[in-house]
Amino acid sequence: MGRSDRSILVTGGAGYIGSHTIIELLAKWPGDVVSIDHFGNSTPAAFDRIERITGRKVRNHAVDLCDRTALDRAMDKEPDIAGVIHFAAYKSVPESVADPHKYYHNNIESLLNILLVCQERGITNFIFSSSCSVYGNISEMPVREDSVLSVAESPYAYTKQIGERIVADHVRVQAGMRAISLRYFNPAGAHVSGLNGEDPTDPPSSLVPVITRTASGRLPVMHVHGTDYATRDGSCIRDYVHVSDIADAHISALERTFGGEMTEPHEVINLGTGNGVSVLEAIAAFEKVSGVSLNYQLGPRRAGDVEAVWSDTGRSNRLLGWEARRDLDEVMRSAWAWERHSLGLTDPAEGS
Repeated sequence: MGRSDRSILVTGGAGYIGSHTIIELLAKWPGDVVSIDHFGNSTPAAFDRIERITGRKVRNHAVDLCDRTALDRAMDKEPDIAGVIHFAAYKSVPESVADPHKYYHNNIESLLNILLVCQERGITNFIFSSSCSVYGNISEMPVREDSVLSVAESPYAYTKQIGERIVADHVRVQAGMRAISLRYFNPAGAHVSGLNGEDPTDPPSSLVPVITRTASGRLPVMHVHGTDYATRDGSCIRDYVHVSDIADAHISALERTFGGEMTEPHEVINLGTGNGVSVLEAIAAFEKVSGVSLNYQLGPRRAGDVEAVWSDTGRSNRLLGWEARRDLDEVMRSAWAWERHSLGLTDPAEGS
């Protein structure tokens, strides 16, 4: 593994995974960390939370990556960038079904622009935020990186399939570039302090924040989308990975691009626990950890959802030396602590 004392750029740094990754980078990476985020589905408050946890301010350029001119102006102010972790993208499956143009424009144009910036400025280390949604409705479990991709079930998922192809094609033509596409299996939970967690400005569509917001009363009821799938209890099955474990994996992947161990210029690596959890099992885990009975209703399937997917962990163990350390109970415990803190009910950092 290798490192650089030059700066790392995190796009989407105010977002859920981006902010947690910045926290881990500030603790473990020798160089500076810079963000680009125009707060399309986040707020500047994320950087206040990062500073409270780490004691360090992060420079952020409030730039839309789809605006190439503005992006170039921001990059002119950051000549020391050695690597990029590219999170910035819209990620709601149901919204992508309802508004595909928004997703194709934002997710693809922003990726093309940041890759061109890398090429023009000689930035050769790149981590792409991909997703297990690229696998579609796949029958082979657990899913391996060499599994044949099925048809994408949503425009969001298709932007990730396209994005991986764009990255792979780009590294062929930029001499010396090394890139890793990380396919996440459902990041969830919050920082151990309870001071940072998932905080979208749009209504959440991911399961865990829907659970915690229902439990706190911010949402009146939670709907379980589908109870007639061919799974053990009829609800969808996913592989929930603690967000701080996902953040740690980005550091390991970044080190790999700097360290000279890569035998191919572009690698694809799953990030999962290797265990599938159903929606109803996740609800039960939350109720056990929190002591709160959740108000939920069983309903029909939701467009764009796949039936079941969980990860084979062999490649992440072997290439990154990484495995998920935090279990489902910690996912729920930390997410509930963050929900209560965000409502002003507790201050985890002060033990109240």
